[in-house]
Amino acid sequence: MGVVRLSPMTVTSTQIERIFRDEYGRAVSVLTRVFGDLDLAEDAVQEAFTVAVNRWPGEGIPPSPAGWIITTARRRAIDHARREAARGRKFAEAARVHPVSEASVEDEASVEESTDMLDDRLRLMFTCCHPALAPASRVALTLRMLGGLTTPQIAHAFLVPETTMAQRISRSKSKIRDARIPFRIPNDTELPDRLDAVHAVLYLIYTEGHTASDGPDLGNPDLGVEAVRLTRLLAELLPGDLETVGLLALMLFGESRRPARTTGDGRLVLLADQVRADWDRALVDEAQDLVRRCLHANRPGPYQVQAAIAAVHSDAATAADTDWSQIVQLYDQLFALQPTPVVALHRAIAVAEVEGPEAALRLVDELELDRYRVFHAARAALLRRLGRPRDAAAAYAMAAARTDNAVERAYLLRVRDELVNGR
Repeated sequence: MGVVRLSPMTVTSTQIERIFRDEYGRAVSVLTRVFGDLDLAEDAVQEAFTVAVNRWPGEGIPPSPAGWIITTARRRAIDHARREAARGRKFAEAARVHPVSEASVEDEASVEESTDMLDDRLRLMFTCCHPALAPASRVALTLRMLGGLTTPQIAHAFLVPETTMAQRISRSKSKIRDARIPFRIPNDTELPDRLDAVHAVLYLIYTEGHTASDGPDLGNPDLGVEAVRLTRLLAELLPGDLETVGLLALMLFGESRRPARTTGDGRLVLLADQVRADWDRALVDEAQDLVRRCLHANRPGPYQVQAAIAAVHSDAATAADTDWSQIVQLYDQLFALQPTPVVALHRAIAVAEVEGPEAALRLVDELELDRYRVFHAARAALLRRLGRPRDAAAAYAMAAARTDNAVERAYLLRVRDELVNGR
């Protein structure tokens, strides 16, 4: 019996795009292990998907798209290595160790999801997020190699020229090659620090997706979705790591609120003013389940505590029902784990709801966060509540001057103007 394929009539560009997003990182990671070269692996996988785009609409999608792509890409890589003998003997050796015939390309079902393939993606994630690379480079390389985003897409997401992003990715690959950064999972002693770096990259990607650093829109939904997808992958690969679970929960809470964060005409809506019926309850429920899993384990870390804070907000039917005392206690716990001025600022915002704006303003004014827009926005809101409109207007103006996000700036200036005009 021949290989059963999906009917060509059912193949759409959307299906192929979804398979590309789901399988690109897996295929690149397998080829990187086989050949030890990120560029060769990436080129081979891209060629394989080009073949798929041309063949699948006429022949149907194979029952194992991942196996088909990996097998086809491996064959392309070996053909390329044979043509480029100058690249060195390791590729010729790879061709002998991993031979691919015409028949094996059709037998894509023989390539199964295995522990090695799961480990390959984990190896690639740790390689892309290696501390030897600059933080911005880690983000770009992770999105390129594991997410399958094109260089123009990544450049557009971070609002930098395409040439700049291309150079950033190219330098990252060269750094990995020249520094001989190993393609492996860190050992037990290295894992905590290295995992922190991976978490930081995923959090940076999500933060940019949630509230863009600049540009005309409040956030970049595609980056948010990609951050969640990659964090889900990490949670699948390291199911026992509760900080990964907490990070995923934190992202899901944020994604659940996306529909309520702006009005129909694109204006910012603060958390207290959001229509909670517009929140995605499926995402909220999933995030709450993850938080309960973390609480049951009782091994708190910073991302788990932040997710717990978000869970308290999601438990409240209205903003007025929020258990602010519990949130202050959680911020106390977070500050013990992560004693930074930013955590202290957010704790002070919660204190305002328990002890009043005057007590909170005293805490805020002790912080040195002049360059941070949220600091000035928080001061402005407290000053407004204290009946000091002129001071509040000045603080809103300072916050607006410190953001390049057009939606945020428009909100801050609108409130400032209302205060100036006595409204």
